[in-house]
Amino acid sequence: MIPFNRPHLTGKELGYLAGAMNDRRLAGDGPQTRACSELIEHQTGVRKALLTTSATAALEMAGILADIGPGDEVIMPSFTFVSTANAFVLRGAIPVFVDVRPDTLNIDESLIESAITGRTKAIVPVHYAGVGCEMDEIMRIALRYGLKVIEDAAQAVLGRYKGRALGGIGDLGAFSFHETKNINCGEGGALLIREPALIERAEIIREKGTNRSRFFRGQVDRYTWVELGSSFLPSELNAAFLRAQLESAYEIVAERLASWRRYHELFANAEARGLLVRPRVPEHCEHNGHIYFIVVRSASARTALIDQLREAGIQATFHYIPLHSSPAGTRFGRASGALVQTDDLWQRLVRLPLWTGMTDEQQVSIAGHVSRIMEAVA
Repeated sequence: MIPFNRPHLTGKELGYLAGAMNDRRLAGDGPQTRACSELIEHQTGVRKALLTTSATAALEMAGILADIGPGDEVIMPSFTFVSTANAFVLRGAIPVFVDVRPDTLNIDESLIESAITGRTKAIVPVHYAGVGCEMDEIMRIALRYGLKVIEDAAQAVLGRYKGRALGGIGDLGAFSFHETKNINCGEGGALLIREPALIERAEIIREKGTNRSRFFRGQVDRYTWVELGSSFLPSELNAAFLRAQLESAYEIVAERLASWRRYHELFANAEARGLLVRPRVPEHCEHNGHIYFIVVRSASARTALIDQLREAGIQATFHYIPLHSSPAGTRFGRASGALVQTDDLWQRLVRLPLWTGMTDEQQVSIAGHVSRIMEAVA
């Protein structure tokens, strides 16, 4: 079996884990956590990066920091993971779902303004497959209407838009270090903060609503409950594992990009023959090789492809069922206009195996099987 994903190990993880255990420092915000935060800050240029238990937790923190409350509206794509919406539904807000662009499957920036109402509080662009949304236009719209921009950059670690790090362009950003991501620690995430004025409040929210961080810095002689918050802090063991990954992040992404480009070359002929459509990356975007997907002719062709690849020992998969048509989406949110591209593309998209360490032979085999199956079902 060629698996869809295989978490990468750099070889340094055990050393850092042993160090954390020998130090008897297992709770979060120790040396390993601080090292990870500094690496992320250096890689992205943000003023502060706070490790969290997941990107979900980072988005939930962002919802609190942005003062999202009952009745507020938050604009986002429907083609995204449930956490993008849940983080704000938990604050009592209403997700407003906007259609995606057919080239990148990112939120269609030209449709955002028409989705804005007097209740709109924030825009949440999701950088699908590590390819940046059109952030210049999104930031212009946000400035015009006084809205917060919270980047769901869960898939976009080391991705860039016009030279700027994804996750560090908006007011707040969220990274994921889940085992399916390029850089992983099993379960983990980070909240990226661009504005210095938000840092102290973010630390309080992350520490169960207490000023514990100030206490450990010697700024107060005791800590107490001062704000809404929860337990968003990962352990030093997670951070130790992540530190090894972050130190090799550029090498990991370079290898994934090489595999992504190999797929792209292998599928050029199949696209020219009309069997499938390859992903598109705008010239001003530097992606991170997180996902290689193809779009086939129909939903039935997708089902046949995934089933027959499985029979051949290749694990491929589809992606999100759009949130606007899900049971919870219809209950908690609403769609802005007709989501034509979303309704169409999610049924025809197939994600292929892509992980650090794939061989040329595996990719050639996968591409050959895909082309043969598509010829038969076209």
